[in-house]
Amino acid sequence: MQTIEFNVNGRRVSGACADRTHLGDFLRDTHRLTGTHLGCEHGVCGACTVLLDDKPVRSCITFAAACQGADIVTVEGYQDDAVMADLRAAFNQHHALQCGFCTPGMLATARDIVLRLPDADDATIRHELSGNLCRCTGYMGIVAAIRSVLDARRAAAGVIARHAAGAALAEAPFTGFAVADEALGTLPHLAANTGAEAERSADRKGWSRIEGSFTVPYALDAVWAFMADLPAVAGCLPGAVLTEMEGEKVRGHIAIKFGPMSARFDGAARLQRDDANKRGVLKGAGQDSLSNSKAAGDIAYQLKALAAHDTEVAVDLQYSLQGPLAQFSRSGLVRDFVRRMIADFGKSVARRMDPTLSDAERNQAVRLNPVAVFFGVLWERVKRWFGAG
Repeated sequence: MQTIEFNVNGRRVSGACADRTHLGDFLRDTHRLTGTHLGCEHGVCGACTVLLDDKPVRSCITFAAACQGADIVTVEGYQDDAVMADLRAAFNQHHALQCGFCTPGMLATARDIVLRLPDADDATIRHELSGNLCRCTGYMGIVAAIRSVLDARRAAAGVIARHAAGAALAEAPFTGFAVADEALGTLPHLAANTGAEAERSADRKGWSRIEGSFTVPYALDAVWAFMADLPAVAGCLPGAVLTEMEGEKVRGHIAIKFGPMSARFDGAARLQRDDANKRGVLKGAGQDSLSNSKAAGDIAYQLKALAAHDTEVAVDLQYSLQGPLAQFSRSGLVRDFVRRMIADFGKSVARRMDPTLSDAERNQAVRLNPVAVFFGVLWERVKRWFGAG
């Protein structure tokens, strides 16, 4: 048991809970906020969706202990939210609810659509709602309600723009997300003796951070040279494919499957290296072609010689995930999964560098089984919960 404290609907609350207690259960059982409905309890139906730091998350698969210090809003806490006021009126007008079981989570997702995708059309709205199941309405009233709020906000914005500029506002179609060079930015934490390392991406609101390390049985200079070979490094990551290379910039995609989450992120990245200090950062951004979720992140690595033929690679992964997949970004299970993948990546690097193996044998390093890794991580957590590991 541990005591956790966070803000719920603008009020500071605290309470004791077991490490494995989910946020939905904590809100309902400890604070009687029963407007958060629990349906599938597997993160599939979306009925339990609440706002965590202004982003929708599945409270049935989010550990309460992971929300320490966060701001949480449930369906009981939208009184002063202007967007939610418009949505509630629209849901009533367009008959977008019947039994009401899915409605609290549906409203949270609808709010995210209105704020994140102001130019969404019907197809985009339906796509964004695909993670929220409704057994009653057939979704037509829900889509119409969200579209009416979007139309009203666009019309209001057009009036303001015409008043300010004296010209009609042209409505732009939904175009998705493109990675611009400025999205890849510069890498200040490579600058020596500037103090820039104090300002880390993970300190930004909504960013997450995972650290790990692995050891490679080769000399420091050899490992450093290997880490500059981006095609070879990508070959050590299951699901990663490079399609373009130009200097320090690359484009490609990476496919990820983790439990109920399946995504393919297309994007670009830039590598910068500090030869003197054996540090590097791969800074990238991309978009999932299925959910339109956006991702941005830095993968920083630092090499350190442990012995003449042993090198430690410390990895600092900092990332931001926006959109429907953001609900998974802070999951403790996801963090364990990524740490396990970092360790397996290290084994793959060591195999790729082994001069005694044939090319075919080296390529076996990339054939990691994400399903086996996923269930391996699950088993390790179960053992920890019951004190067996």
